Amino acid sequence: MWKILIIDDDFQVLEGMKKAIPWEAIDAEFAGEASDGAEGLEIISQTQPDIVITDIYMPVMNGLEMIEKLREANFPGEIIILSGYTDFQYARQALRLHVSDYLSKPVTVDELRTVLEKVIKELEAKELIKMEQEDIRKKLMLYEPFGQQEWLKSVMTGTSHKVSGLNLPPAEQQHWIHRHHLVMGIELMSTIRTANLSLIDWNLFRFALANIIQEILSEDWPESDFIELHSHHAAIMFHIEPSEPTDAALSRIHAIGNRITDCVLMYLKLNIRIGIGQMKTTWQEISDSTEEAFLDLLQQTMTPQPGKPTSLPSDLAIRPIKFYQELAEAIVYSKEETASQIVDAYIHQLQQTPTITPAYLQYLCTELWTIFAYSLYSVGIVLDELFPDMHLPSEIMKIQTTTHLQEWLRAKIHIIATSRHWNENSKHKEAVDFMIQYAHDHYAEEVSLEDMSKKLYLSRNYLNQIFKKSTGETFTNYLIQVRMKKAQALLAEGKHLIYEISEKVGYKNVPYFSSIFKKYTGMSPSEVGKSG
Repeated sequence: MWKILIIDDDFQVLEGMKKAIPWEAIDAEFAGEASDGAEGLEIISQTQPDIVITDIYMPVMNGLEMIEKLREANFPGEIIILSGYTDFQYARQALRLHVSDYLSKPVTVDELRTVLEKVIKELEAKELIKMEQEDIRKKLMLYEPFGQQEWLKSVMTGTSHKVSGLNLPPAEQQHWIHRHHLVMGIELMSTIRTANLSLIDWNLFRFALANIIQEILSEDWPESDFIELHSHHAAIMFHIEPSEPTDAALSRIHAIGNRITDCVLMYLKLNIRIGIGQMKTTWQEISDSTEEAFLDLLQQTMTPQPGKPTSLPSDLAIRPIKFYQELAEAIVYSKEETASQIVDAYIHQLQQTPTITPAYLQYLCTELWTIFAYSLYSVGIVLDELFPDMHLPSEIMKIQTTTHLQEWLRAKIHIIATSRHWNENSKHKEAVDFMIQYAHDHYAEEVSLEDMSKKLYLSRNYLNQIFKKSTGETFTNYLIQVRMKKAQALLAEGKHLIYEISEKVGYKNVPYFSSIFKKYTGMSPSEVGKSG
């Protein structure tokens, strides 16, 4: 209800106004009364009314003086002057103070009602604007972590021309400005097991990998940042104290790499490969370390057996990770022209490197096809469905020159970007990405599709449709699978009782947790614990 305060030194006017205002009809309530401006200021401070109706000439402090003080204090409400003075000087001063209306005594009930209804409409408009601004603020806060991740990714991949300076609070800038930096590249090795993963299983694997890495980093190197890149690649940015000897830092980083490799193999039964870049003295050089780390990985990939020569060009100075990242972003948002320009620019760089071999071009082609597949997966599109008759190995073998690669890439990008299915699904990516991330960050809490609806300002049914269309699962089932994967990992550790694990993955009812776990894994939690 709207609160109305009346200020007048005439008792009869006060009583008359209280009777004349149609309180119920305009959804208003009486907030109080005062007999002069000074008393009015005090009561306004206490009651915070939406509307103030005030006389001008009053003892102690007149109405115009009071209004001036209210404006100085940024009073948000509306003010109506009701005065026996019709002098133009008063009216002009009232206008200068931005009052809502100026009424002359005596006023009729109809006039009063009309003015109050007009003022309330103005208040409603203000309230609507305020609500919209609050919604925008909440959305910005909601997506702030994603913005931070994108900034980190841009610094790591060398696409930071999109941002200027350190996009961090001053307190967090210190370990960027006053530390050295080194990047570790991580590649998830392709196996038969990973080649046939569904979208939901692929997401679960990636999140499980991220959880393992982040837990290890929190223990062994807290001043670090883990970033998921395109497809089967990720990276760790280590921030290093300048006083620490380089050899000692490298030894610790290699040990962390070995620990990550062992844990991923133990818990996920997956193999990863580690590449190490060189240490840099400024944060602006971090992307150079990233490229060195992934060139290290590329060297390992192109040298299948120890002692055999590699076909990797020795003078390769181009930046594949930056290229991968920019192309992946263009594919995600179906920007054909941008993607083609990125390809053309990179091909031009390749053409300046005379030692580029067909073997390297074919390797690059395989990598890019994997990136296309992952980018499409992220919005619910299966790449093979867009190219049902294509035999990838034979097409790749035909890539012998940079021109072949350029033509091949542009043709594939055109088909992807003009796909009807792509255009239908790409607009849902942000919402689905947020829901997936939220499920992995908050699986231990009570999470529902209704919660997602309120956070994303989209209807529950609409969210359910786009999530299932993108992932093949309902949000509820996806959340359950995330919880079950985490429960399996906790059981494998052997450090917790079953009721503790149940609580850690969001279930207060242990029998219900056990039944859900058995449904999804085929074994009860106690059986898994014994087998571990």
